[in-house]
Amino acid sequence: MKVRVAEAHEAEEILRVTNAAYQVEKFFIDTDRLDAVRLGALLAKGVFLAADGMAGCVYVELRGERGYFGPLSVDPPRQASGTGKLLVKAAEDYARAHGCRFMDLRIVNLREELPAFYRKLGYAEAGTEPFPESEPTKLPCHLICMSKEL
Repeated sequence: MKVRVAEAHEAEEILRVTNAAYQVEKFFIDTDRLDAVRLGALLAKGVFLAADGMAGCVYVELRGERGYFGPLSVDPPRQASGTGKLLVKAAEDYARAHGCRFMDLRIVNLREELPAFYRKLGYAEAGTEPFPESEPTKLPCHLICMSKEL
């Protein structure tokens, strides 16, 4: 499976895949993970990498010597296929190729399966942040910050 920088005309597919992948979060948040406005704001600062046929995608932003990725989205029928790991590696490679020495991500604490997934990929917890107040939630939550040296 190949990973490439997504093109502007793929915006609808990025929205579809991302929102489908994040349906699992509906137990604590009512809004879609991404909409056209938020997608536009992300694309103004970074890129989305896409796996073949939009099996999945990941947002990557370069921040000096630090890269950031998220959301990482895999189309639900293709989850558990290795696509997520492939996209994380592609995000790291992209950041490394642009001079980044570290990669950062944030995950919500209520997604209890995610820290172990990212630890297996070499990430370590680096602190917490409040969940954005602009995103009303049904349950109290916060973000877990994770980082990895590239």
